[in-house]
Amino acid sequence: MKSFGKSDTGNKRSNNQDSIFYSDSPVGTLPNLYIVADGMGGHRAGDKASKMAIDITLDFVKKTSLENPVAILKRAMIFANNEIYKAASHDPDLSGMGTTMVAAVAMDGKLYVANVGDSRLYVIGSDIRQVTMDHSLVEELIRNGELERKKGRNHPEKNIITKAMGSRDEVMPDFFEIDLCAEDKYLLCSDGLSNMVEDDEIRDIVVEHQNLEQIAQALVDRANYYGGSDNISVVILSE
Repeated sequence: MKSFGKSDTGNKRSNNQDSIFYSDSPVGTLPNLYIVADGMGGHRAGDKASKMAIDITLDFVKKTSLENPVAILKRAMIFANNEIYKAASHDPDLSGMGTTMVAAVAMDGKLYVANVGDSRLYVIGSDIRQVTMDHSLVEELIRNGELERKKGRNHPEKNIITKAMGSRDEVMPDFFEIDLCAEDKYLLCSDGLSNMVEDDEIRDIVVEHQNLEQIAQALVDRANYYGGSDNISVVILSE
């Protein structure tokens, strides 16, 4: 796999509460690993939560003897959730902190994906498909037939997350498995991109550029062009 990642503060925020990690080389028993986390909480708590989520996940992955990617991601993210929750419970300055996380591993012709929250993974080729499912109030309203998807982007409660790492003592990620295709690219992103740029436009930007670094920069630039109201993080990968 080949990958490139970029995280940007955006135009409206004073600090970046997103964290990213991407490695095409082995991490522990995993052949590669890609992560985007979007923190939430007080002034410094959000960045701490997203950084903790990635650091603790990486530490777990490097130490475990497990080899199944789903089992590794599951246990790593559950452990990271517990550690973030304990830290938030013991320090008043960190009370209420939490983070989204979307993680992916490419292995044996498959892409294994785990997510908590509303950071996303897309498959982009001739079209664009969101693989992950947002853990958000708006997504629940859409799935229950109470809201049209096209109206969800501008819903006043679009930022309410129904599941996050660190907000409760227990969390269970969602898991997805897709076939890798040499013609496709795979995008992990925070909602600072997906709330600013329509899916079809994301696809157009990815298709217009071949170089992964150019794609990442162009996506960030487009989100900032439309206002950059949140931190923007992307990790783009291909075979």
